[in-house]
Amino acid sequence: MLTDSETRALPTGCTFSEGDWRALARHWYPVAFSRKVTDKPLAVRLLDEKLVIWRISDGSAAVARDLCLHRGAQLSLGWIEGDELVCKYHGFRYASDEHCVRIPANPGAAIPPKLCLRMHPVREAYGLIWTQVIEDPTAPFPDFHEWDDPDYLQILPNSVSLRSSAGRQVEGFLDVSHFATVHAASFGEPDNPVVPNYSVESTPAGFKADCVSSVSNYATEHKHVAPANFTWRRLFEVFFPFTAKLTVHYPHGKLLVLNAASPISAKEARVFVPICRNFNKSALLDETMDFNHQVFAEDKELVESQCPEELPIDLQAEVHIRADKSSIAYRQGLARLGLGRTYSA
Repeated sequence: MLTDSETRALPTGCTFSEGDWRALARHWYPVAFSRKVTDKPLAVRLLDEKLVIWRISDGSAAVARDLCLHRGAQLSLGWIEGDELVCKYHGFRYASDEHCVRIPANPGAAIPPKLCLRMHPVREAYGLIWTQVIEDPTAPFPDFHEWDDPDYLQILPNSVSLRSSAGRQVEGFLDVSHFATVHAASFGEPDNPVVPNYSVESTPAGFKADCVSSVSNYATEHKHVAPANFTWRRLFEVFFPFTAKLTVHYPHGKLLVLNAASPISAKEARVFVPICRNFNKSALLDETMDFNHQVFAEDKELVESQCPEELPIDLQAEVHIRADKSSIAYRQGLARLGLGRTYSA
């Protein structure tokens, strides 16, 4: 018997090849900040699928396809009333268990069974709402347990929108050899460009890349604070396809960054970046937010300039150097997920 991932129709105007879309649809992606999801419908897009998100009275979030099957209207244009999602076009009302419960124009008529919502699984974690386009209980969920540790301070910067693929962005996040050039104004050290050899180790959900160097993670204006000869360890943990966790070991604790790239389309992404740290907890958050926005703005300029926008899976398509070990492992892992070696349509 064919599974849902094999039979589900692709979204209208899908920008992915069919094989890539089906390989990606079963994984978890963040689509909204938890704080932005209220009792007002919120429209988002994931893998070219239009979705609507709302919160019901028990506090839980619901995600459904943003489509009323009566006349194809977007449900996100409607409203919530008594825990029911109301379509603005004709007032059809849908319960959070997916069923249509009222047709105002024909209140006494039987409601066709087909008239229902296509619900999507939901997880609320790390200040974000996560979902899958096609439900798969076996899909791994990114581990960022430090976010819930009371010893850590939680920081949730604005998301970053990119005119590029999620794969390009994540590969850039893993790249330690661009610090000296791209991030020269924020924390990079132009006179310290050499990337020491580092290890890459496979994990059930992806891989780890453990890089130790003398490049300080302090902002340029605070470099003098770091102890002399301190060795900086940056541990990257990848959760395929488009999430990576960075743990930076500071002199007095750890800084953790979750880079979760949500593929809006094959050539658009929205990146959510929850951050937490267990040191310097009394410092103003504005400085941390500003520093993070600066670093990601520096990356954005380069990522949006890359050609093609999509990440080449074929290792022969671009040239690699020794410092690209994490990039190579990342592309090989995406190939194992089933992503094609040619670019999407």
